[in-house]
Amino acid sequence: MLSSNTSAVSGDTVYVENVFSTYLYTGNGSTQTINNGIDLAGKGGMVWIKDRGATWQHTVTDSARGVGQYLGTNLTNAQQPWNSDAPTFTSTGLTIPVNGGVPYTNYLTDTYASWTFRKQPKFFDVVTYTGTGSNATIAHNLGSTPGFIVVKRTNGGGGNWMVYHRGLPSSSYYLILNRTDAQDVSSFSWNPTSTTFDVNYELGLTANGGTYVAYLFAHDAGGFGLTGTDNVISCGSFTADGSGNATVNLGYEPQWITQKLSSGTVNWATYDTMRGWSQTQIKQLYPNLADAEGGGAATLFYPTATGFQWVGGALAAGGTYIYIAIRRGPMKVPTDGTKVFSPVANSDTTGTKQTTGFVVDLQALAFRASTGAKNWMDRLRGVSTTATNGGVNLQSTNTGAEFAATYTRAWDNTGYQTAGAYADTSIVGWNFGRAPSFFDEVCYTGTGSARSITHNLGVPPELIITKMRSGGANWMVFSTSALLYGYPDNGFYLNSTNAMDGYNFVASAPTATTYSVGTGAEYNSNTSTYVSYLFATCAGVSKIGSYTGTGTTKQVDCGFAAGARFVLIKRTDSTGDWYVWDTARGIVSGNDPYLLLNSTAAEVTSTDYIDAYSAGFELSSTAPAALNASGGTYIFLAIA
Repeated sequence: MLSSNTSAVSGDTVYVENVFSTYLYTGNGSTQTINNGIDLAGKGGMVWIKDRGATWQHTVTDSARGVGQYLGTNLTNAQQPWNSDAPTFTSTGLTIPVNGGVPYTNYLTDTYASWTFRKQPKFFDVVTYTGTGSNATIAHNLGSTPGFIVVKRTNGGGGNWMVYHRGLPSSSYYLILNRTDAQDVSSFSWNPTSTTFDVNYELGLTANGGTYVAYLFAHDAGGFGLTGTDNVISCGSFTADGSGNATVNLGYEPQWITQKLSSGTVNWATYDTMRGWSQTQIKQLYPNLADAEGGGAATLFYPTATGFQWVGGALAAGGTYIYIAIRRGPMKVPTDGTKVFSPVANSDTTGTKQTTGFVVDLQALAFRASTGAKNWMDRLRGVSTTATNGGVNLQSTNTGAEFAATYTRAWDNTGYQTAGAYADTSIVGWNFGRAPSFFDEVCYTGTGSARSITHNLGVPPELIITKMRSGGANWMVFSTSALLYGYPDNGFYLNSTNAMDGYNFVASAPTATTYSVGTGAEYNSNTSTYVSYLFATCAGVSKIGSYTGTGTTKQVDCGFAAGARFVLIKRTDSTGDWYVWDTARGIVSGNDPYLLLNSTAAEVTSTDYIDAYSAGFELSSTAPAALNASGGTYIFLAIA
């Protein structure tokens, strides 16, 4: 009789970060601990690992078969035991032991990608069964009708990885994960429902005594977020236009996707934003091949705030494609500023690993002891994860277009490796992680007409910083705390000391999902590309606000419990620089070093303009007019 393994239904609030992770690591020849925050020991699931730089096979391990066995998505082989190198599933991820042989998953200095899928209704399930030689119905506990099913024989001579996808012409069609074949049709139907799916002898899925594993992925089933209605996984299809382009709307920004031309012969391809799936680069791995990671600099395929887009004729004209996409996280509103922001002051020596404890999405970097530009790099526009290049840079000290950084920085799940080109230079990096109600980022292309920009901040942004990427233009800044002129006549230049003026930037009050821009070339020129950084007040984590100077000691209450670790201040009613302080360099009772985002000047260390205050920050009576003039008005961003 057929047997199955199912997952338990939980009534707890679940977010995508609880069930999925892309985690990058470098082999060290010793035990690796992968703390991705996912409970594999208690909930069960599947881990898929691939060496990024070598032609070793893919390895798939799951809780239903037992972690002592692995399969390769590029192979037809039966499951094989690890060479005493079996991983261990833990309550916070997994451990990978010393690698003693094939398949290599921890080879010294090799770089790896691991993808973790936790069992969870309306996201993912894994079941095993034994064939009887007859067609059969298999039970599952996905809690919704699967959008994607992969079945593999695990004993005997093995067999192909047979695929059902809801985007194929009918339930009788199939694909093969380990081959490039186009879709084909059989005489039976998979008949997927919210509790079962069918397998048949024709496709080799019910051989008498054969043991099988099936991986099931949900499609737009809800089940996530505070309301339990948010989608986190989609299994869809699209058809490229006659020029080989396509725009797909998922209703969310994806972080991972696997795609296949179903109407033609081509490789499967997997992309994720951790390795490099951005506005300027594509890194792909191929589930059906042992090949090393491919791709590089490109602008042909990238995620958007609502889905993904193919441009430049990169697709087969008129071709039909199927995909599995997973939503970007985190979805949970942060309650601890250290989980989304980290100031790091260091001597930027080659190879030094700087640990932030979270995935960095934006880094603003400044030289301290010497003059230099203030550099802005972010994951969405493109950064390096292998220290082969620095990524794409913008500088708030000038109006220039983005350019390729000349120094190496490798970004991973817990921080970044510092730059070799500026070894032993004193540098500070302000590191931000995207999170609801705190910080978001959007890239868009201008139209020349007033338009709305979709974002995923989840609340109306209170501070928006926008820069043209494709050409020279001022850095535009909007703050709801400084609406001196109302809409649309408001704004500042981040690269300038100018007071607030009528720049016609943000055209109407932002909402929790959009903000609108006018027609100015600096933020909406036709075909020009832009990036926007959006910030909001998040209780106990960040505060966007304003104050009126007194010329005497002034405390600014941000609602924090242990004071601000980062403070940005700009005068609004008169000229003034964009001052920045942080606790990595010192916000103390004595002198506090500051830098200016709009200036190449070195750090000033001989002043005491700001002091620690548990609820926020304190301005001293010695602060200049640019910070605390009696009757002067100011805006600020503070982070706990």
